[in-house]
Amino acid sequence: MAGFINLTPHKVTIYSRDGKKIIAEIPPSGLVARVTVTSRIVGEIAGIPVRKTEYGEIENLPDPMPDTYYIVSTVVLIALKEKGINRPDVISPDTNPDSVIRDSEGRVIGVRFFQTL
Repeated sequence: MAGFINLTPHKVTIYSRDGKKIIAEIPPSGLVARVTVTSRIVGEIAGIPVRKTEYGEIENLPDPMPDTYYIVSTVVLIALKEKGINRPDVISPDTNPDSVIRDSEGRVIGVRFFQTL
């Protein structure tokens, strides 16, 4: 059976596809995968500066282990893809509008899916 290691600072709550039942709650592991980010001004549009984001080193991402999936932020997934690193064991909570579950105040409390890039 596959296991999850949550490399975000937040509990990840996964709901059923219909959004009515919690099917998994994955606590943070205490280790947070991060990526260094820099940005630079690359131009202007109608007098408004435009920046380009560049992703640097990915930190605290363990090597693959059998039957283990690492949950990271979408920014870490993007950095992996931009660097041409294929890690099918690295996923993130899918925060697209058709996946998020919100409370009565509009705060995201969970998602229906994981995502990969």
